[in-house]
Amino acid sequence: MVRIRRWGGIAVALLATEILVAGTAAHAAAPTPDPVRVNVEDAVTAKLVGQARATAEHADESDTRVTVTRKNSQWAFGTAVAVASHEKDQHPTGAVFIARAEAGTWRVNFDGEAGFSELAAESPLVNKQEKAVFARTPSTMQAGGDYRTGMALPFAVGQTWTLTGGPHGWGSGAPYSSIDLAGGDQVVRAARAGTAYTMCTGWIRVIHDRGYSTDYYHLWSSISVNGAAVGQGAYLGYTGTDVTCGGSATGRHVHFGLRQNSAYVPIAGHGIGKWEITNGAGAYQGGARHGSAWAGVGGGLYNYGALGFNQAVVDANGGGTLTKRAGPGTGYAVRGSVGDGATVTVSCSANGTSHTGRYGTTALWNRLSDGTWVSDAYLWTGLNGAINGWC
Repeated sequence: MVRIRRWGGIAVALLATEILVAGTAAHAAAPTPDPVRVNVEDAVTAKLVGQARATAEHADESDTRVTVTRKNSQWAFGTAVAVASHEKDQHPTGAVFIARAEAGTWRVNFDGEAGFSELAAESPLVNKQEKAVFARTPSTMQAGGDYRTGMALPFAVGQTWTLTGGPHGWGSGAPYSSIDLAGGDQVVRAARAGTAYTMCTGWIRVIHDRGYSTDYYHLWSSISVNGAAVGQGAYLGYTGTDVTCGGSATGRHVHFGLRQNSAYVPIAGHGIGKWEITNGAGAYQGGARHGSAWAGVGGGLYNYGALGFNQAVVDANGGGTLTKRAGPGTGYAVRGSVGDGATVTVSCSANGTSHTGRYGTTALWNRLSDGTWVSDAYLWTGLNGAINGWC
């Protein structure tokens, strides 16, 4: 009996060992990633060229620069640039990318794409500051009617620079995503906080929240960064004429471009530095409006700083002042006034008497932080509707 038990114990032990070995073997035999048969640079290049061709931008594999700045066996991170010709109205295009090895090749996503957010949340190569920006689902583009950016102009608050070029393309043609600026102390600064990347010499991209990113080109002495966190107003470089990655530049300036969700978007209508950028009859024309004040090409833009998401700029539609009321309508008592171009903070909104301003007719009224009310017809908020909820 003892022997039987002993052998029984051994049998059980052997059985347990067999199960353990089988389990280990089974675990070891679990599917492993296929060996990557494609060079990550080639995979990124193929996607970049495909996107450039789809948007009618000139690009071929001989004109691309893929820089892998971080990599392990399963992940890669870096920048990809399609170099432009050295001609007027040409600019390089490019992206920050994350790539993951999958099924023997690389899954590649560019900044602003939904897939980029997914990969950023998982990748060990993405730092904490980047995850805070990348891992958010991209926002609805400007077609949704929300033109608020939370951005200042790309130079020091309190300075006045010259608008040397009104809305025009980052490349040739539409969308008119960019403006040219020069003057002041010539120091180019981040329009909003985010993470910064050197796309190529003279070209910095800062990726922000709300799906936005901003591009700064033609810079001299630009910073060399690979995912550095920058605050609004951080130094990026000096205005210049650098065209290392293509294009042309006559006279030192910064070519400032606006992107959202992995694409250049029309800059017109957006609020930047408390100015609303406005198109002209053609490229490089147009200007900007602050309240009733207008600045065309060759005019000066004073950097008032960023407009908060619950703030508005008073546009009295011709200068002067805007009457404040005790309630949402002209039947309420007068409670003072506020000057054209002033910044006000909106607590909430309600419907009241109807009025017509620069952008049309509305019955919307906004309650200000001091408890008074003004008609939305005389405010620029960047949003067609209540910006801070309903009262």
